[in-house]
Amino acid sequence: MPSREEDALSLARGPRDFVCSARECEKPAVVGIAWQNPRIHSGRHKTWLACEEHREFLHDYLKLRSFPVAEVALSDLDTAHPFPAEADPI
Repeated sequence: MPSREEDALSLARGPRDFVCSARECEKPAVVGIAWQNPRIHSGRHKTWLACEEHREFLHDYLKLRSFPVAEVALSDLDTAHPFPAEADPI
């Protein structure tokens, strides 16, 4: 019989479940919101997923902190380089 910890881990959601990143939201994501904290993210970005209801809230939350923010289509999450410094060298 699995332990409680193993059981909880098997039920955890990951980014490939495409569920909104807003706290306690279980709605399907419609867009990715890529962002950087320039003080700690050098050449990389983080991505939150947003449902339609939380799309503007999550975007505004990051912009209020003056973080660079870009919306990314869910289909482009694996290949997107939303910020120029992340682009592959030519």
